[in-house]
Amino acid sequence: MKTLVEKIKAEWEVFVTNADAQVEKGNKAAGTRARKAALELSKLLKEFRKVSVEAAK
Repeated sequence: MKTLVEKIKAEWEVFVTNADAQVEKGNKAAGTRARKAALELSKLLKEFRKVSVEAAK
Protein backbone atom coordinates (compact mmCIF):
# COMPACT_ATOMS: atom_id res chain seq x y z
CA MET A 1 0.00 0.00 0.00
CA LYS A 2 2.95 2.30 0.66
CA THR A 3 3.98 2.29 -3.01
CA LEU A 4 0.41 3.12 -3.99
CA VAL A 5 0.44 6.15 -1.70
CA GLU A 6 3.76 7.26 -3.21
CA LYS A 7 2.26 6.99 -6.71
CA ILE A 8 -0.70 9.09 -5.60
CA LYS A 9 1.60 11.76 -4.16
CA ALA A 10 3.68 11.88 -7.35
CA GLU A 11 0.62 12.12 -9.58
CA TRP A 12 -0.80 14.86 -7.35
CA GLU A 13 2.37 16.90 -7.85
CA VAL A 14 2.07 16.51 -11.63
CA PHE A 15 -1.55 17.61 -11.46
CA VAL A 16 -0.87 20.67 -9.29
CA THR A 17 2.06 21.80 -11.44
CA ASN A 18 0.12 21.55 -14.68
CA ALA A 19 -3.13 22.95 -13.29
CA ASP A 20 -1.26 25.99 -11.97
CA ALA A 21 0.40 26.51 -15.35
CA GLN A 22 -2.98 26.39 -17.08
CA VAL A 23 -4.70 28.76 -14.64
CA GLU A 24 -1.88 31.26 -14.18
CA LYS A 25 -0.31 31.28 -17.64
CA GLY A 26 -3.15 30.07 -19.85
CA ASN A 27 -1.04 27.13 -21.03
CA LYS A 28 -3.46 24.88 -22.95
CA ALA A 29 -1.03 21.94 -23.15
CA ALA A 30 -0.64 22.05 -19.37
CA GLY A 31 -4.42 21.81 -19.10
CA THR A 32 -4.36 18.62 -21.12
CA ARG A 33 -1.64 17.19 -18.90
CA ALA A 34 -3.58 18.22 -15.78
CA ARG A 35 -6.71 16.45 -17.02
CA LYS A 36 -4.69 13.33 -17.79
CA ALA A 37 -3.16 13.45 -14.29
CA ALA A 38 -6.64 13.91 -12.78
CA LEU A 39 -7.87 10.81 -14.58
CA GLU A 40 -4.87 8.81 -13.37
CA LEU A 41 -5.43 10.13 -9.82
CA SER A 42 -9.01 8.95 -9.98
CA LYS A 43 -7.86 5.44 -10.89
CA LEU A 44 -5.21 5.41 -8.18
CA LEU A 45 -7.63 6.64 -5.52
CA LYS A 46 -10.15 3.95 -6.44
CA GLU A 47 -7.38 1.37 -6.13
CA PHE A 48 -6.37 2.85 -2.76
CA ARG A 49 -9.95 2.57 -1.52
CA LYS A 50 -10.12 -1.05 -2.64
CA VAL A 51 -6.82 -1.95 -0.93
CA SER A 52 -7.71 0.00 2.19
CA VAL A 53 -11.05 -1.75 2.60
CA GLU A 54 -9.37 -5.13 2.19
CA ALA A 55 -6.73 -4.23 4.78
CA ALA A 56 -9.43 -3.19 7.25
CA LYS A 57 -11.12 -6.60 7.13
